[in-house]
Amino acid sequence: MSYHNNGGQHGGQHSGYQNDEYASSAQSFNSIPQAYGSNRQPNTGYPSQPYGSNQAPSTPVYPIGFTQTGPPQGFNQPGYPSQGYNQPRYPSQGYNQPGYPSQPSANPGYPPQSSANPGYLPQGFNQQPTYSPQPSVGYGSAFNQPSYPPPPIGNQLNYPQASYTNQPAAQQTNRPDQYQKTSIMNYSNPSVRMSANFNANTDAEALRKAMKGFGCNNTKVIEVLCARTNYQRQEIARAFKGMYGKDLISDLKSELHGDFEDLIIALMTPPAVFDAEQIKRAVRGFGTREHVLIECMVTRTRAQIAELKMVYKNLYKTELERDLIGDTSSWFQRILVALCAGNRDESGFTDPLKANQDARNLYKAGEKRLGTDESEFLKVFCSQSLPQLLLVLQEYKKVAGHGVDKAIASEFSGDIRDTLMAIVKVVENKALYFAELLENSMKGMGTRDTDLIRLVVTRSEIDLADIRQEFEKRYGRSLEKTIAGDCSGAYKEGLIKLVKGN
Repeated sequence: MSYHNNGGQHGGQHSGYQNDEYASSAQSFNSIPQAYGSNRQPNTGYPSQPYGSNQAPSTPVYPIGFTQTGPPQGFNQPGYPSQGYNQPRYPSQGYNQPGYPSQPSANPGYPPQSSANPGYLPQGFNQQPTYSPQPSVGYGSAFNQPSYPPPPIGNQLNYPQASYTNQPAAQQTNRPDQYQKTSIMNYSNPSVRMSANFNANTDAEALRKAMKGFGCNNTKVIEVLCARTNYQRQEIARAFKGMYGKDLISDLKSELHGDFEDLIIALMTPPAVFDAEQIKRAVRGFGTREHVLIECMVTRTRAQIAELKMVYKNLYKTELERDLIGDTSSWFQRILVALCAGNRDESGFTDPLKANQDARNLYKAGEKRLGTDESEFLKVFCSQSLPQLLLVLQEYKKVAGHGVDKAIASEFSGDIRDTLMAIVKVVENKALYFAELLENSMKGMGTRDTDLIRLVVTRSEIDLADIRQEFEKRYGRSLEKTIAGDCSGAYKEGLIKLVKGN
């Protein structure tokens, strides 16, 4: 057994959003290739993101940019529900692997860029038909494309997301008998969905009236922006500029203040840009906010990570991996680099025999020997698919007589331990993992508002409804009540609106 203090370079906490820079970079996405899903379709329920095959798509790649809410102009879209990767026909594993929400480009003049990553494909089966179709602005796409015209060229890159509904039968042949499907189902339920009666011009006019004259009608700002998806917010921003010749983000920044301003600007920022900004703040200056790096690198899909790296380089003229290496050290650095490589298997098949062998290898690399072979843990935890990892965790209990979390706690320390534990929690129950992060952001004296805003905003269009349920089950009180006890004013009302949803 060995104990490692493999953390990053610790230092002071960042105090929160730096408003001038934050608003500036939120607007700067107009000058870079936008990330987040061009080949995506409306999402009716944001079910869990399964893990499909990584075959190249058979359909044309859409240009970089925001959600394609309909077939691209001039392209004869087939009538079947999903595009892209051929996936097996059976249901998903239940792992919520959503993709970044998409936004329409505020820079229609930007030259289109093709990508090997088609848009966020359907997140899985069992779509929720009771909700009106919505362009996938919450990490992924779904069936039932509406006939909206596609957003202009200049849009985002796409994350290949897998589904288990459209794989041709031929793709399921020649599989070893030991390859199976796990039966665990875990659906993603967002709190914020596409507004059915959305009209960008009407919303732009409402925001203009809310900010006109002395003071600002914060209630109206909340009513509009906290009940729209990121895709719709970008449409509102474009309508606002077209109607009034002014930039909506600049006007919001001049009218709003404090944490409420940070919340609204976060809502207006494209998700990949937002992730890049969060990571940059985590590594910049004296000290590193390791928990932000862990959260972002552990919970994003390989396609999201690929897109995040592109956006990061465009914003900061340096590689994400280079900044991670410069601000971390030892095995924590190595696990972040491994996650940043984005090589996690996202196929939907599981191999019980391999899971048993991996569990035995982990036991031999840790508890059964003097010292720890950290590389064996990294190889399994950073490359296996989440359904396969779940089998490994189950097999480890059979091999060792207890969970792998106990082994991690005894064999590792510091940030490498926290990262491995985060992966275990995401594999077992992602919604509960985020519920715990929300509790930590409001626990004790004061509120870590930057973390609270990031968690609520980034999960609102993915699985915040699930997180809300897990929070109440875990802590015996509602998430809304907890927020109300720690926050105040329009900031509190905006957060609660996002949690309750529309």
